[in-house]
Amino acid sequence: MAHPLFPFMIFCLVIFKSSLAVPVTYNVVGFGAKQDGKTDSTKAFLSAWSKACGSTWPAIIYVPPGRFLLRKAVFNGQCKSNAITIHIDGTLVAPSDYGVIGNAGNWLLFEHVSGVSVVGGILDGQGTGLWDCKNSGKNCPSGATTLGFSNSNNIVISGLTSRNSQMFHIVINGCHNVKMQDVTVSAAGNSPNTDGIHVQSSSGVAILNSKIQTGDDCISIGPGTSNLWIENIACGPGHGISIGSLGKELQEAGVQNVTVKTVTFTGTENGVRIKSWGRPSNGFARNILFQHAFMVDVQNPIVIDQNYCPNHRGCPGQDSGVQIRDVIYEDIRGTSATEVAVKFDCSSKYPCSGITLEDVKLTYKNQNAEASCKHADGTAAGLVQPQGCRENIN
Repeated sequence: MAHPLFPFMIFCLVIFKSSLAVPVTYNVVGFGAKQDGKTDSTKAFLSAWSKACGSTWPAIIYVPPGRFLLRKAVFNGQCKSNAITIHIDGTLVAPSDYGVIGNAGNWLLFEHVSGVSVVGGILDGQGTGLWDCKNSGKNCPSGATTLGFSNSNNIVISGLTSRNSQMFHIVINGCHNVKMQDVTVSAAGNSPNTDGIHVQSSSGVAILNSKIQTGDDCISIGPGTSNLWIENIACGPGHGISIGSLGKELQEAGVQNVTVKTVTFTGTENGVRIKSWGRPSNGFARNILFQHAFMVDVQNPIVIDQNYCPNHRGCPGQDSGVQIRDVIYEDIRGTSATEVAVKFDCSSKYPCSGITLEDVKLTYKNQNAEASCKHADGTAAGLVQPQGCRENIN
């Protein structure tokens, strides 16, 4: 007769064995990748991925020092291994001719993967040519996102540097349980559409200890995002940290449970921003905390804009249907580059509610700044300067 603890003993043995599993390492050079920055190494990287994805053991894809030219590369699941690390000691380089991947949507894309970590390395999107094209007003490709994760779970991005992306640097879409830490994003302040990190339709995402310098939002938060934690970020140049734009579609998932804390904004267009289109929508933004933010010459340190209508097309004169409520601004300090440091321009049909200002001190040219509030109500606690919203928030 079998021992009554036999099944448990077998379970423990399996766990013990897996904990001792030595990862299998696949060096991309062994698959034909060249370190000269000129030879297309896409096939070699995809071959290494195929081996790692098909392994039943933890796997490492190793990218040694050097420059590796890659065209568009899609790394697909479902993998047998749920522990694949891409360890990068070198630089991955996009084609210098932006037309090669300019209409591809993504340069490096992971789809339907689980347990993937990207550690270290530099991603060079070589986007300056496309920026020049866009800034000249010519008809140009929209550009490729440098690194994307779509419909994936249990993702780690650590110690990665993204430079000069054609468009967005890192996009997290339809994912669950993602941790990004010690990430560096670098692009010129006049580079169009180069959001640092964009999160949408995802939950359980953390962005920590990162430095983002770009020409658009440092971090942008799209519809369907929940349980997002952002902490210890240096932002600037750029457009700040933005929830939205929301409400572009009539039927749209909302944003909820977002924490943004310990962020320094330097010379940015905005600090902490929520924006929605001025048009009907069932979207929402609620349970938002902005805490411990320091502003250095920020044009719009605190802003809610529910009349977003680029080029004044498709929305002038309409009210935003996005309902914004339960937003806390706590310990927000520093300097505004404009006289109005706090601006709540909310929907007249669906006013902002539950807005809390606590320990806010923003100055303009060493004087108290001003505040402007439309269709917003809530409470204030502690020292709150500017005080221009007292008739709404008191």
